[in-house]
Amino acid sequence: MSQYTPALPLTGRVAVVTGASSGLGEATAEKLAALGAQVALLARRADRLDELAARIRKDGGTALAIAVDVTDVAAVRAAADRVQAELGTADLLFNNAGVMLPSPVEESATAVWQQQIDLNISGLMNVIGAFTPQLVAAAAERGVADLINTSSIAAQNIFPTFAVYSASKAYVSHLSRHLRAELGAKNVRVSAIEPGIVATELQSHVTDPGAREWLAESKQTMEWLTPQDVAETIGFLAALPPRVNLQQVTIMPTGQAS
Repeated sequence: MSQYTPALPLTGRVAVVTGASSGLGEATAEKLAALGAQVALLARRADRLDELAARIRKDGGTALAIAVDVTDVAAVRAAADRVQAELGTADLLFNNAGVMLPSPVEESATAVWQQQIDLNISGLMNVIGAFTPQLVAAAAERGVADLINTSSIAAQNIFPTFAVYSASKAYVSHLSRHLRAELGAKNVRVSAIEPGIVATELQSHVTDPGAREWLAESKQTMEWLTPQDVAETIGFLAALPPRVNLQQVTIMPTGQAS
């Protein structure tokens, strides 16, 4: 393991970031690399991953780009094997891939429901299943590993037309609490982050008129979070002393009430 320094507190660590081609994943991958971690970048868009990896390397970091759909369990397991072979045993996982597609439940938009369930729940579990053995092994060797899952303030609050999305994120938050009870004794810290509104691609995927109007109005009345705001939080969590585990972190724009 490389020598830890205060300026680079994640030196020697191997971080995996899903949803790394944009938004929270992209910003967090850059932040973790800047803090000294070797970073594996997982997402579907190979061109975006290659560009991100090139930027990280240009800044002196180490990055491995792996184009993968996290809903494909075999592909995720193959990606986990590749990370271990090329970078070493993963000891930090930012499990971030997700999608937000609100719609009124009376429209019975079953394809939209399924897409959110497949990515936000099944994809999340595929990644956990593939990388948890590495996290446990790394924690046994190094004394700490981190599993950080992206949930949402929607896991706690009520937003009309966001029922399926919100339910999928409630799953993430509650799952994270259970995993912490299961893995904490093995020195794997588990955290769920629950951001409020962040300026990412998620908003551009929204097609429901009511939700689009609500988002547009909110942008006029408050300053949204940036992906870098969340990335700073992820870097902080990972750099804490091994004895410290923030199990749930809610990150809100100052102007967002709920």
